[in-house]
Amino acid sequence: MTEKPFDDVDRLVDVHAHFLTPAYVEAAQAAGHQAPDGMPWWPGWEADEHLELMDKWGIEASLLSVSSPGTHFGDDAAARRLTREVNDAGAELRRAHPGRFGHLASLPLPDVDGALTELVHALDELDCDGVIVETNVGGRYLGDAEFAPVWEELSRRRTPVLVHPTSPPHAETIALGRPRPMLEFPFETVRAVSDLVFTGAFQRYAGIQWIFTHGGGPLPLLADRIELFRSVLAPDGDPVTDQARNLWFDMAGTPFPNQVPAVEHAFGTERLLYGSDYCWTPSFAVDAQLAAIDAADRPGEETWRALAARNGTRLFPRVARRS
Repeated sequence: MTEKPFDDVDRLVDVHAHFLTPAYVEAAQAAGHQAPDGMPWWPGWEADEHLELMDKWGIEASLLSVSSPGTHFGDDAAARRLTREVNDAGAELRRAHPGRFGHLASLPLPDVDGALTELVHALDELDCDGVIVETNVGGRYLGDAEFAPVWEELSRRRTPVLVHPTSPPHAETIALGRPRPMLEFPFETVRAVSDLVFTGAFQRYAGIQWIFTHGGGPLPLLADRIELFRSVLAPDGDPVTDQARNLWFDMAGTPFPNQVPAVEHAFGTERLLYGSDYCWTPSFAVDAQLAAIDAADRPGEETWRALAARNGTRLFPRVARRS
């Protein structure tokens, strides 16, 4: 396959890309995740196939992370071991493919002590580029006061934190038998954002570079409604739209014709990033996603691709330098 020509300025940093190891899949299946988040299968992942897709579409570097259901399946000790295993594996992939793969480390929340230990290992010893957390862990959302020590340390370090959707509580009842990534994942993002707004976490931990997936899901449409309630229930905070303009959003999913324009209208584009969601989004769907980005008009301004490339470099300058 002949690669398309991409200028250096247009080569993307993929902030939302996933990898899997056989040991991780085995542990998740043993914990009951045979059909993860209602999906009918576990995808495969190979570094060479991922790199081929990146080369095809001008993706310079991909930040690898472990997606939902995360690494904590109910036992703290087992979660600490599994989290350490996948983080060491992610760091090794980055070392094996310098400049092409970065890594966002997993944390074994809700085990706060374990998360703090792993945070230090991942950022100081493995030199990871940030961390990934799920929108909720066992039904506890990110504004939970017990998680404060983790956010305090990440804020002190000004660490990028990718907030990835996962199944909500009672998902089996509300998903109507359909895969939860279809509807529940986007609404999980809004639940997580609203929880962090109402608990004051965004303002209290302002050093964290929060990244939310899939254009924030329906957040651009619901921000005004959330603000209506915030003005009554938490009037000391900043308006929701102001807080959201300090967040980063990726384009994963179906960016055009509606998702990205909604983000632009609600929150602007200076924190819009590229995300593929590969390997949970299969390669043919990534093809369609990137083709839509490259075909979408942005009259009189830089292209959507160039904008996302510039923003990715701003947020992850070390990744850009390695590339």
